Amino acid sequence: MISKSFFSGFCFFNESELFDEYIIRNDFTISGFSYGAIKAFEEALNTQDRVDKLQLFSPAFFQNFDEKFKRTQLMYFKKDENTYVQTFLNNVIYPSNKDISKYFKLGTAQELEELLTYVWNEEKLQKLVDKGVKIEVYLGADDKIIDSLKVKEFFQKFATIYYIKEKGHLL
Repeated sequence: MISKSFFSGFCFFNESELFDEYIIRNDFTISGFSYGAIKAFEEALNTQDRVDKLQLFSPAFFQNFDEKFKRTQLMYFKKDENTYVQTFLNNVIYPSNKDISKYFKLGTAQELEELLTYVWNEEKLQKLVDKGVKIEVYLGADDKIIDSLKVKEFFQKFATIYYIKEKGHLL
């Protein structure tokens, strides 16, 4: 039995209910949102427990951005984390106006650096597929955090992609 089935996004805590219309809750499904998608992927890859499905909601995907962009994001966070996080959260909820305050947990510079520099590895994705894990990737067409078209293009040979019009990072 898998001890943890949902992994939270950067600056989020316990937000899985936001994905209730998509999420599959059982002992053999692992899911994660944004930064949590990285954690969910690594859990699925490294666990010895049975995993049938991996659900990645708006996976943090920044390998298509240059190092200057990543350094700048970290610099702005370290300079004024409150302003950075407020802008970030406004971009996360776009185009909706959902109140996400009850899910807020201030992220750390270390977490931000990890999500910005994480590289999704095709060999590792293929390893999961070869183990029989079905991967689903959920993307909002109007995402202001990641380039959802680039993410779709990257994951399409490993996963079923749900590309949702008029939705952002939070789906």
